[in-house]
Amino acid sequence: MNIHDATSADQVQTILGNQDYLADQGLATAIFLALRLKRPLLLEGEAGVGKTEVAKALAAASGGKLIRLQCYEGLDAAQAVYEWDYAKQLLHLRAAEATGAAQGLETKTLEDEMYQERFLIRRPLMQALASESGTPPVLLIDEVDRADDEFEAFLLEILSDYSVTVPELGTFTAEQPPVVIITSNRTRDVHDALKRRCFYHWVEHPGVEREIEILRLRAPEVSLSLARDVALVAAELRQMGLYKPPGVAETIDWAEALVTVGVDDLDEEAFASTISALLKYREDQQRASARGFGDILALVRQG
Repeated sequence: MNIHDATSADQVQTILGNQDYLADQGLATAIFLALRLKRPLLLEGEAGVGKTEVAKALAAASGGKLIRLQCYEGLDAAQAVYEWDYAKQLLHLRAAEATGAAQGLETKTLEDEMYQERFLIRRPLMQALASESGTPPVLLIDEVDRADDEFEAFLLEILSDYSVTVPELGTFTAEQPPVVIITSNRTRDVHDALKRRCFYHWVEHPGVEREIEILRLRAPEVSLSLARDVALVAAELRQMGLYKPPGVAETIDWAEALVTVGVDDLDEEAFASTISALLKYREDQQRASARGFGDILALVRQG
């Protein structure tokens, strides 16, 4: 079943599960409502909890093209929406002059030739609005909190009308709105005006049992007992107030790293030698080491 045909959050869970993405009931409900009511979905949560993967799973489940806009400081409309291909315009002008085609043309006529669609470079936002395929594309606006306030304000217009105006050509309006997923790691607060235009969902780290399911699904070579140890240790480390607590991607990496070095029964030595796959900051590794790898293992196994 295509995810656009889902009639309940439970069906959304099942369909995403078929794409190896295990959504909890809250997230599945938010996705279901966003799809049904054709509203953007803003996902906030710590880095590594699987926000970006939602868009990838939705694209796979719908058959729509995934169009990604990675946000960063200094991102502007030209890089996100469209820009003119000045090199091609210049070549066209020189060719017209060389062949004599430009001779006798009025300046305005020549200028109009420079601003035709064939010289337009469509960036991610315009690609999403101008898609002509039968299935709406999935537009991922990733880490919007990294972009400047001005760009966030610019997004409001596009997300309200699903259209963009090119002064030289007119207004482009989406025939069918894209599925829009916006993610934020909350390095700064997203403005209320943007939140009002979106459904909102805070994505938590998965619980131990769900993380075991994810590990077994994404890394099937990992045994059940090892997956349980990895999930329990990750959950414990997330309670330690680390600078960068491990996300789902890190737990998968760690489990795969343990299997790669031949570990099936996690012990203190294996924990210490592979910790870099789980914790990516030296200070966090030092805190875990100071706590004692063996002590952490003993604690989580005691329940």
